[in-house]
Amino acid sequence: MSFDAKKPKKILIVGGGTAGWMAANLIMAHWGDVEVCLLESSDIGAVGVGEGSTPHLKLFFDAMGVSESEWMPRCNATYKNGIYFSDWSFVPGHKEYFHPFPAQVDDLTVPMFFHNVKARMQGEEAQAHPDHYFLESYLTHNNLGPLAAECFPFSVGYGYHFDSGLLGQFLAEKAIEKGLTRIDGTVTEVVLDSEGHITSVRLGDDSLLDADFFIDCSGFRSLLLQGALKVSFKSYKENLFNDAAVVLPTEISEVITPATRSTALSNGWAWKIPLVNRYGNGYVYSSNYINADQAETQLRQHLNLMEVDVDARHLTMKVGRAEKHWEKNCLAVGLSQGFIEPLEATALALTFDTVMLFMRHYEDGHFTNKFEREFNDAINVKFEAVRDYIVCHYKANQRVDTEYWRDNAANTNLSERLRAILNLWASSETFAKDMRAQNLDVGYQAKSWACLLAGYGAFPRQRPNKSQARASSHADMEQLADFIRRCGLNFRDHNELLAHMLPE
Repeated sequence: MSFDAKKPKKILIVGGGTAGWMAANLIMAHWGDVEVCLLESSDIGAVGVGEGSTPHLKLFFDAMGVSESEWMPRCNATYKNGIYFSDWSFVPGHKEYFHPFPAQVDDLTVPMFFHNVKARMQGEEAQAHPDHYFLESYLTHNNLGPLAAECFPFSVGYGYHFDSGLLGQFLAEKAIEKGLTRIDGTVTEVVLDSEGHITSVRLGDDSLLDADFFIDCSGFRSLLLQGALKVSFKSYKENLFNDAAVVLPTEISEVITPATRSTALSNGWAWKIPLVNRYGNGYVYSSNYINADQAETQLRQHLNLMEVDVDARHLTMKVGRAEKHWEKNCLAVGLSQGFIEPLEATALALTFDTVMLFMRHYEDGHFTNKFEREFNDAINVKFEAVRDYIVCHYKANQRVDTEYWRDNAANTNLSERLRAILNLWASSETFAKDMRAQNLDVGYQAKSWACLLAGYGAFPRQRPNKSQARASSHADMEQLADFIRRCGLNFRDHNELLAHMLPE
């Protein structure tokens, strides 16, 4: 029998939203001979908060053959060069930094950035703030987009801001044009065979929808993967405290900066995302430190909306991931497979990677589950890499004004990988080289980690010369040691910690 005989003839996607429609379009573009149906309920709204992306969204549209001139006006989209992080640090000169997407010409300036970071750690007054070393930092500070008006023969990575509801509608139209069958209904039962494979879903009118393969895009409920197939969920609550958000729109300004802004507030952070017609704003926070009413009040104060009659929308977040993303004849995509809080706007990137990697592994296994384990391991690595980078934002924060920020800095629930990266930052003379050698630059490259830590002014090894060391007070040494202690590195006692930081 040819392996093509095992190729599914019909795939049913349960749930729409951006994830469902992205999956539909990618599958139809890749497997044009497969019947694809998408079931969504008009009674269930999409979460629809994420309005920012990484460069993965451009990869998606390029794979679809859809131009920016076609989709961006339809979705009120703007360009995104990166993210401003404001008020995450109280270190003088480090109140704010910009994390840019990669540009080819940065290869010329990154070595100087690392050189000055190293010098700063050794006590020299070197300029080690990341905003001085990257093309897209310059562009953003000058309100310039990532596309040059004239020939610029170097690649520049960029993302987008968009209306997620409009994006879902646009992608739905594209899929339907290609022959997708769209069905309105609500799942009341998932039917399994004797071996635990899904055979069909039952709808509210008692009808059955069958398929050979099912894609779960049912959101946090994860009706198929976690519900029917009982795949367990790994919570990140011990790593990431935030579990709720409140959302408010505001009027757009005359000048639109091509960047997301993340501003730290007392018990979380607020996003500001510019669209063509409005700003999207939200406050991501931990319900263990502040309740929903207090969070809404803080966001309104932050946006100067206390006297403005604008309705707020409150959301809860299930932060973590499924232990498996592909189980039997079901693949979970989007919120149904997991969610890491939106600080780095990685949701659509994980969706894109999940679908693309699944199709590759499914084909390589001749449309069997031969490479199911390898696929799940690969996606889990991607989730863990994103989680570690976001956890580092909180661990390395340089605020002491509220219990929330102090507890985040003191959190010791760190992965071994993150501990290894922080150890290198504290001790390595060749941070980027050692990250590569230890395979720690999966997900985020060394320059992104350096942007974060240097951007917050978290320089753990400021080594004064011998005369300065003798003149320094014990209190000064405590201040220098604080970052390393907070990271929970493996020093036997306080004296060894200080000896590591000071010259002979």
